[in-house]
Amino acid sequence: MKHAVVIIPTYNERENIQVVIPALHDVFSGISSWKMSILVVDDTSPDKTYEVVEELSKKYPFVHLLKNKQKSGLGGAYLKGMAEAFGALDADVIFEFDADLSHDPTKIPQFLAAVDAGADMVLGSRYIPGGSIPKNWGLHRKFFSVVGNIVIALVLTNFSIRDWTTGFRAITKKVYDAVHPSLHTEQFSGYTFQIGFLHAAVKNKFNITEVPFHFADRTIGHSKLGPEYIKNTLLYIIRVRLQDVYASRVFKFAVVGGVGALIQLSSLQLWRLIVPFQLAFFLSIETAIISNFILNNTWTFSDHQLALADFPKKFLQFNFTSGGSIIIQQLVAIFGELFVGLITLFTIPFLNFPFDTGTLYAIIGILLGMTWNFFAYTKFIWKTA
Repeated sequence: MKHAVVIIPTYNERENIQVVIPALHDVFSGISSWKMSILVVDDTSPDKTYEVVEELSKKYPFVHLLKNKQKSGLGGAYLKGMAEAFGALDADVIFEFDADLSHDPTKIPQFLAAVDAGADMVLGSRYIPGGSIPKNWGLHRKFFSVVGNIVIALVLTNFSIRDWTTGFRAITKKVYDAVHPSLHTEQFSGYTFQIGFLHAAVKNKFNITEVPFHFADRTIGHSKLGPEYIKNTLLYIIRVRLQDVYASRVFKFAVVGGVGALIQLSSLQLWRLIVPFQLAFFLSIETAIISNFILNNTWTFSDHQLALADFPKKFLQFNFTSGGSIIIQQLVAIFGELFVGLITLFTIPFLNFPFDTGTLYAIIGILLGMTWNFFAYTKFIWKTA
């Protein structure tokens, strides 16, 4: 029988934990296809929440306690709880669950059914049909919750997830094994942990589904959500988005293409001093091709870097596949010169460099040629797709 462990981080939740554990017991009694357990991860609460858990574990044998000697925050508590659940408790799935019953325990069977159906990670979502947030929330809290999720989706350019900040989740062991080595407590302190973990799971292309639920506001104690949450979230999503862009092959290819374009435009002016325009145009393209081959191999496609012995053959193939770009650029130059002509448009200040339609034809041809090149290089030279 598969084992699911509900992890509940606590810090001064003495009164709430006395309610949430019996409520979960009632739900567990209706689940027959899974072994169900609870793991409370307490950050040595000043109100001694851990003592209540120890007493409740005598009545409910499925309740386990992990006591942190020092407060580690939400992210740290969950990472320690996951390590314990997937390790000593031999769990197949863990749940993230709030101690204050903000999360609806009666939804747990739906989460398990989604896992049984093939989901790697299940999110309790407030922002899909059937889900909701408390009507009595203040306007500022509704704004931060709703708009915050929209901003995260926009910055991360992923709209397949409707509730990025939800803390009600079911996570399978294979997701944990793939994601947790890249997570560090100091990077994902507090509630930013939720976004960071989910973002990493999305990047690993796991099957993630959402189950609607109504988020209930706590009735005992106070929310631990502070203003630092907004700042930390914004800093995190901007940082990881920049990291994603920088690491993307398209970005690297564009940079290499930009360098090649500068080399082509510069060499074009040099070649035009000694040979006719059309020959100069061709020679400048070949100069850029040599630069692009070296930079693409060492950076853009570094994960598929060519062996030195393959250089001669691959460079010939590179030139051949780049022929499409050459043809595109030559056609742009030919038709431009034929129908418009070579006309000086303006002179670049300080450099006394004439910017004419010949240079414009080169820029247009380069952009069209780069599109063809990316397709050709990934399919034929480095074969990444």
